[in-house]
Amino acid sequence: MTLVDEPTVTDAAASGRVPPAARRAARPGPHLRIERGLLRDGARLVAGMDEVGRGSLAGPVSVGVVVVDLQTRSAPQGVADSKLLTPAARVALLPRLRRWGVARAVGHASAAEIDEIGIIAALRRAGMRALAAACDGVGAVDAVVLDGSHDWLTPPAQGELFADEAAADLLPGATSPRVLLKVKADRSCASVAAASVLAKCERDALMVELAADHPHYRWDENKGYSSPEHIAALREIGPCVLHRRSWRLPGTDPLTGATTDASAGVLHGDGATGLLDGDPAAALLDGDPAPALLDDGSARLVTGSPRAWGMMDA
Repeated sequence: MTLVDEPTVTDAAASGRVPPAARRAARPGPHLRIERGLLRDGARLVAGMDEVGRGSLAGPVSVGVVVVDLQTRSAPQGVADSKLLTPAARVALLPRLRRWGVARAVGHASAAEIDEIGIIAALRRAGMRALAAACDGVGAVDAVVLDGSHDWLTPPAQGELFADEAAADLLPGATSPRVLLKVKADRSCASVAAASVLAKCERDALMVELAADHPHYRWDENKGYSSPEHIAALREIGPCVLHRRSWRLPGTDPLTGATTDASAGVLHGDGATGLLDGDPAAALLDGDPAPALLDDGSARLVTGSPRAWGMMDA
């Protein structure tokens, strides 16, 4: 079941008569009122969830989750939507966030998975991985507060075109939790804000690590997003194995992913993978690109060839 929490707008705010200073003063930081309301209504555990990396050109899409119960105290001071915090402020919050709440985790879906099943199904897979990791020690979550107006977490009905059996199998024996949609939940719900910070920090760190092997794209600075330097590198050398090849990447052919020489109007690469001739990243395609989970139930970045993401415990 998916519920939508509609924002309340007062007559004065709707008419625009509220002074800007009053609007800022009336805008509190993230709180637990939504989560506690669900808990008082019978939920044992409530999770806040948020995603990062949806619009990136390379790397995984990542979903953070933070689980709270009725005994959870207010969030650490300074917690806010990750987009409103500087990188240093986000990192400074990590030690306290790793101790706050009942459980927390970050799940990832790789660029190869995004190409295979699409971004929405990949978001669901990453979210289910995060939930599975968080629930491993505390039990099933009864409700999820999801940032936004679209429920990408709840699996489609069985037999639908975009059903993802891999995601459904991540929570064996459990039904999907109830989902409450709230626009800008990362600015008002403490568990969602905390989840956004954890996911942002973890994905940024992954992209910095990956930048060492692919320095041309400057992922240590742009984190895989479409910065001028990233686009220039795509036009010059084409995409690597960690790019989302099913997307219309700048400087590549939308059907094959091969790079286009703008001056000569020809394509380079093998056509099937879109890799430049002689690109050492081509060797990574020889292995199994599927994500792997560790035997101990925790989640870590799987290193070696090929790179893949499973879950990553926050």
